[in-house]
Amino acid sequence: MTSQELSKQEYIARINRIMEYIEQHIDQPINLYAMAQIAHFSPFHFHRIFTVVVGETPANFLQRIRIEKAAQQLKDSPSKVIGDIAYSCGFSSVSLFSRTFRKHFGVSAKEYRQLEKPLLVKDGIYFSKMGQQLSKKSKLFVIQNEEFCTNKLKQLIIMETEVIVKEMPELQVIYCRHTGAFNQIGQAYGKLMQFAGPRGLLNSPNAKTLTVYHDDPSVTEMDKMRQSACLIVNSDVKVEGEIGKMTVPAGKYAVGHFEIVEAQFEQAWNTMCLWLTESGYEPGEGYNYELYYNDHTQHPERKFILDICIPLKRL
Repeated sequence: MTSQELSKQEYIARINRIMEYIEQHIDQPINLYAMAQIAHFSPFHFHRIFTVVVGETPANFLQRIRIEKAAQQLKDSPSKVIGDIAYSCGFSSVSLFSRTFRKHFGVSAKEYRQLEKPLLVKDGIYFSKMGQQLSKKSKLFVIQNEEFCTNKLKQLIIMETEVIVKEMPELQVIYCRHTGAFNQIGQAYGKLMQFAGPRGLLNSPNAKTLTVYHDDPSVTEMDKMRQSACLIVNSDVKVEGEIGKMTVPAGKYAVGHFEIVEAQFEQAWNTMCLWLTESGYEPGEGYNYELYYNDHTQHPERKFILDICIPLKRL
C-alpha cells in the first residue's frame, strides 16, 4: 500500500471517530475545537480535511445530524414533548431548535409532526400507511393524488414472516463505513473482508456479518445515508485505517426473519415498519440493523438469509 493510500485511510479513520463521538454525545455541546482534538488535528487543518472527506463543514454536518435526529424522533415518538426532543439532540434552547428546524425543513416542528408520514417504499417511491403516494418537495414529503387500492397495498408491504419481540445481546463489531446508496455497500464489505480474512477473523462460529443503519432514509438524503458493514468479533481486535470498532447495544428488539433476494429488501423493511405501527411499540434508542446468516453468493438462488432488527420501547 502506498503512503498516499495509508494517509487517506488514516484520515478516514479519524473522521469516523468524530462521527461516532457525535452519535454518542448528540445531547451534549460539541464544538470545532473538541472535534479537532478527538481527530488529532489542529482546528484549522481539521476543518479543511473534514470538509474534503465528508463534503460538508464540521459545523454543517453536526447541525444536520442534530436536526435529522430530531425529525426522526418527531416522526417515531408522537407523544414525546418537542422541547425534550430539542434538548436530547443537543440544542441549548427550544427557540434555537425551532429556528434551525424551520430553516432546514421549511415548516415548524409541530407542523412537521402533523404531516402524513412516509412509512412504505417501493422502487424508491414513498407511501403512507393508507397507500397514499408521497412526493418529496425539498426536504418534506407531501401527499400526491395517486392512491393504491387495498390489494396493491398488500402486495406492496406484506411478506410472510413472523416478527417476534426479543432481547438481543450486545454485539462487538469491526466495521467499514459506507455513505450513499444501499446497493453500493458491497464495496465496504469487500474492504472489511480483506482486513478480516488474513487475521483469521472469519473462522469463528460467531463471525456473522451485519449492516448497521445510522440514518433514516425518509429523513436523510440518500447520498448522505451512513451505513456500516460489520463483522461480529469476540476478541480485542486491533483495527487500523478505514476499519473501526463499535458496539451494537443489547436490548429489546423487533426481529423479523427473512429469506429474500436483493430486490425484496424494500418489501421486507415495509413489513417490519407496518408491524411496528400495530405493535404497541415505537422505535427505541440504538441502531436498526440486518443480521446475516449466510453468504448470499453461495446460495443456489442468491438469497440473503437474515434478521431485520429494530430497537423498541413501549408507547
